Amino acid sequence: MAVSGRGNKAARATERKRLRNRLVRRSVKTYVAKAKSPTDADQESAERKTVAAISSIDKAVSKGIIHKNKGARLKSRLTTKPNKK
Repeated sequence: MAVSGRGNKAARATERKRLRNRLVRRSVKTYVAKAKSPTDADQESAERKTVAAISSIDKAVSKGIIHKNKGARLKSRLTTKPNKK
């Protein structure tokens, strides 16, 4: 959905924000998937990945890209998973 250079200024800004938000949401999903991956035999590595995922979630919430309740839910699920083992 490309917006022409002669179009509405608000439409151009919306397109820039949409692309940035999509990038951030995708990176959050990647961090969460890496933190959930069961291939980690090393406990410290798993903890580092979980901390990185939580950090990326917090950044996305602070920028308003994802809702604060969704961020809280994702973090809760990440932190309860290692305790179930």
